[in-house]
Amino acid sequence: MTLRTGGEVLVRSLVRHGVTTIFGIPGSHNLEIYRHLAAHGIQHITPRHEQGAGYAADGYARTSGRPGIALVTSGPAALNAAAALGQSYSDSIPTLLIAPGMPRNHAHHGLLHETRDQRAVFAGIVGELAYRVHHHGELTEVIAEIFAGFTSGRPRPAYLEIPLDLLSLAADTRIVDPLRVSRPQPDPGQVVEAARLLARAQRPGLLVGGGAKEAFHEVKTLAEHLRAGVLTTTNGKGILSEEHPLSLGAALHLPAATDWLSTRDVLLIAGSELAPTDFWNGPPTWPPTVIRIDIDPAQLLVNARPTLAVCADARPALAGVRQLLQASSEAPLAHVGSPPPGAQHREELKRQRQEEGARWLPWLDALAKATPRNTIVTADNAMAGYYGALGNLPSHEPGSFAFPTGFGTLGYALPAAIGAKAAQPDRPVVALSGDGGLMFSCQEIATAASAGLSLPVVVFVNGGYGEIRAEMAEAGIGPIAVDLPVPDFAALAVALGGRGVDIATPDELGPAIAGALAHPGPTLLMVVE
Repeated sequence: MTLRTGGEVLVRSLVRHGVTTIFGIPGSHNLEIYRHLAAHGIQHITPRHEQGAGYAADGYARTSGRPGIALVTSGPAALNAAAALGQSYSDSIPTLLIAPGMPRNHAHHGLLHETRDQRAVFAGIVGELAYRVHHHGELTEVIAEIFAGFTSGRPRPAYLEIPLDLLSLAADTRIVDPLRVSRPQPDPGQVVEAARLLARAQRPGLLVGGGAKEAFHEVKTLAEHLRAGVLTTTNGKGILSEEHPLSLGAALHLPAATDWLSTRDVLLIAGSELAPTDFWNGPPTWPPTVIRIDIDPAQLLVNARPTLAVCADARPALAGVRQLLQASSEAPLAHVGSPPPGAQHREELKRQRQEEGARWLPWLDALAKATPRNTIVTADNAMAGYYGALGNLPSHEPGSFAFPTGFGTLGYALPAAIGAKAAQPDRPVVALSGDGGLMFSCQEIATAASAGLSLPVVVFVNGGYGEIRAEMAEAGIGPIAVDLPVPDFAALAVALGGRGVDIATPDELGPAIAGALAHPGPTLLMVVE
């Protein structure tokens, strides 16, 4: 007989599933979990706010492909992390939020951190992936189920609630091994049909999203064989290096991008929900033939109805199509007497990207020159992020640009960068934020300092909420609550254990970035727009 408390069952089950890092804050109700972390070799990083724990777990998962784990206590702590879970759900990121809940058979009489139905709150965010367990065996089984879901289909975040009394109660429990699961494979007949359609295309194109991150090699080789341009969504940025001659970048909202899409005769879409938050101004006019590959059957008909819908993991589906095309004795029609594909659109896209991001372009160019190609960038929902970096800061690897699209949260960049650096300690990580967004999570400077993380944080200062200020002006509303006093960010950084440097010109930014990457701690680099 092996007696284990609920806290030990949880920790052993996480370790069994490969968890090595947790972002969390201890509290009165989760101490029985903390009792077992060190003994099982789990690295614990302590954000200064539970929302920061959730964003750090998200950044960890986005940039590594491994699930990110956030651990909080009950009631207000769990609710503080809800926004981060919403962001992960919106962008299909495999994170797990763990929190204790009220004891089993609890009557609502004012217990500390009491919430009437904590699980129901999170069910409103992640649906059926919000779990409350009732005994030790169910706990280890649910963890196996959650991790199987992370790898077998469209990754979505999960919430796990463990009753407070279960954490300290011991029971004879066998820890469940990870489930062996497979992702859906493509139907061979559909692969043949997709290859046939693409072989006959004269103006083929690829549009790839975050669901194709693991298919980066297949995207590249298929595009090269077809001589087809490649557009990506925000979450797909970097799947094909943006210096590749076939890359058209990630700024789907620009007119040249939607024009290019509408002028394809065959468009292959892989791993994208085609969200309005990618197109901004409505979807393009879709080509006459659309091939859609998605691991989620519920997504295949949403936002665009395809000619051919392939429910499968993008990697084997694209590999199968490429192999059939390469085995064919006939070259695709796109090869016959055609100039380099997409040259006109590529130049027009570049012009539109630079025009849109002109305010930030010198700074972004300096950043690109000062950082290695494998640098990870986390960006906040700031104007410098979506007007500037999205289109004008090249990415060369999948998962190297983490941006909170969809849900559109603020305060993401800094804690997500902490998570990214924890996941990829040997890669440079840079955070981009506005001054308004940074104030949502500036306390995480202390987290990065305590962990000794080399982390440049470039802060574009426009004196408040610049986007909302512009929207108010466009709507004929006088500026209300958008012009905010700018604090002394350099002094704030020092007070929290980091460094702060005011940057006057783009020429100063490059050396400052290099110095920040070499410094064992966070450095705020303030740029006035």
